[in-house]
Amino acid sequence: MNKFLIIVSFIVLNSCGYVEFTYNEDKDLINPLFDKTKVEVEGKDLPIINSYIPLLFGDNKEEKYLLIINIEETQTKRSVETNQATSNLRYELSFLYKIKSIKDKCSTYQKIFLSSFSIIPKSSGYNFGTDTSLEKKYELAVSDNLDRFISSLSTVDIHSC
Repeated sequence: MNKFLIIVSFIVLNSCGYVEFTYNEDKDLINPLFDKTKVEVEGKDLPIINSYIPLLFGDNKEEKYLLIINIEETQTKRSVETNQATSNLRYELSFLYKIKSIKDKCSTYQKIFLSSFSIIPKSSGYNFGTDTSLEKKYELAVSDNLDRFISSLSTVDIHSC
């Protein structure tokens, strides 16, 4: 029994000798800005974006890039009642992303991503359900927009001006 256990242990250890890690080099990373970027947010103040920035861009250990996110919001009344109360409101968020190289002092990438959602307000006063729904829709719009931005980085070279 001891010989069998030694042989099995030897085979298992020998078969795991050539394991290669998937993310061995920087080019394999999904987000090339992680731990290399200082992020500044301008325009519309969305508190939810401040919780996503550390998760997506890390701690800025190397300070290679500056990412400026400018957020603009447009509200459109899509449906108005006879008493002039809004029954359907559309929000459009425009995120302008600019990546600048700190070392080379030049702009390396710039792109606009749009997000939108609609909400049906339930009353003219304070309504907890409508406010909670609006916060959740902002959160979904911000997270989706940031994900699309990071996905777009895989097709561009942000290292050269």
